[in-house]
Amino acid sequence: MLIQIAQFVLGLSILIVLHEFGHYLPAKWFKVRVSKFYLFFDYKFSLLKKKIGETEWGIGWIPLGGYVKIEGMVDESMDTENLKDEPEDWEFRAKPAWQRLIILTGGVIMNFITAYFIYVFLLMSYGKDYLPNDSLVYGIWTNEIGQEMGLENGDKILSIGDYVPDSYTETAMEIFLSEGEDIRVDRNGEDVRVPITTEALADIIADKSLYEVIRPRMPYVVGGFSEGSIGEAAGMQVGDSLVGLNGQQLLFFDEFFDAIPDFGGEEITLTYYRDGVADTLNIKVPNDGKIGVYNTSEVYKYYKIKNKEYSFAQALGGGWDEVGNKLSGYVRQFKLIFNFETKAYKEVGGFLMILQQYDSTWNWRGFWEFTAFLSIMLGFLNILPIPALDGGHVVFTLVEMVTGRRPSIKVLEVAQMIGFFLLLALLIFANGQDIIRAFFGG
Repeated sequence: MLIQIAQFVLGLSILIVLHEFGHYLPAKWFKVRVSKFYLFFDYKFSLLKKKIGETEWGIGWIPLGGYVKIEGMVDESMDTENLKDEPEDWEFRAKPAWQRLIILTGGVIMNFITAYFIYVFLLMSYGKDYLPNDSLVYGIWTNEIGQEMGLENGDKILSIGDYVPDSYTETAMEIFLSEGEDIRVDRNGEDVRVPITTEALADIIADKSLYEVIRPRMPYVVGGFSEGSIGEAAGMQVGDSLVGLNGQQLLFFDEFFDAIPDFGGEEITLTYYRDGVADTLNIKVPNDGKIGVYNTSEVYKYYKIKNKEYSFAQALGGGWDEVGNKLSGYVRQFKLIFNFETKAYKEVGGFLMILQQYDSTWNWRGFWEFTAFLSIMLGFLNILPIPALDGGHVVFTLVEMVTGRRPSIKVLEVAQMIGFFLLLALLIFANGQDIIRAFFGG
């Protein structure tokens, strides 16, 4: 948890500072006075501060974001006393609308530029690992929700709607985002279509089982044991490859997973290979049907994981592809929240959910991958047309550019206050969900 917290604070701090620089740099370019530049909020006092020129640089004590105080603008501080006088040349409100629009959108633009350069760096350094969808020659293993949808173990995914997935990960996410489409599968040589219904998506969301609806079908190779494992006590070892139950040949983990619970309270005979030698083992299955033996998670031993390498020139183009794909996927997920039939809103989270997306061990590649995605997410959320966000200010500026009339300070004050309370409510809702999940489960 401490490592996750450290990564969360570092990643968020980097993105906040760069976002605010996105506002600061064009403001200075257009000769607008910036009186404060803060990481985190400094209500009543700050942890650190230093004035350089006209700008006070500091770190606040409330880690909920950051801000730049641009003179002549109605912002989070709600300090509008000096806006009653005629605007000075160095004030934001004195500048033409197109310059103000650039200043307002600078933070969001910086978010996307940051994500782009992170992806360029990642593609150049690591390339792109993926499990090709067409390499799943044994098909998929699905859970109860997938079976209720109409999927079967061994199905080979061909397409989702008009989309033909290249990688296994894309397959699972595309199903999640393709309500109303059909999954087209090859089932023992037969072309079968499985509809993606709202009910199925609601079940996936409630069960948090997106990557259990579509899993690579694997042989049963012992990967570990639970505490008090019956299988371990009977003599099974990590690396054993199970191939039969009571004399019947079974080749895949899901076949054992389905069959063994039927023998609760009975003795079974398992056939397995150890170091290339076949042998059998007798086990009495507990009444609950669980023998405490985990399957291997080493997918790469049974399916070829591909790595696409990128030159510098290829990474420059690939970076934009990554930003576009991640943004498109996030927007589709965001829209799903407002489909109340799926109850996706119940899975909205706050800072704790974001923190948990970072690895529990320090992994620079994982850190930068999630930080890039977080930068895209923050950029998208900030440009939403909500008063108090950058997008809200942009809307008022665009209206002014179209109509030629600037909203009054009073209108901007009221809009800012409404936006503030709306964001506060969303913040309480999202982080309240985190707390409920942490203490009460679900």
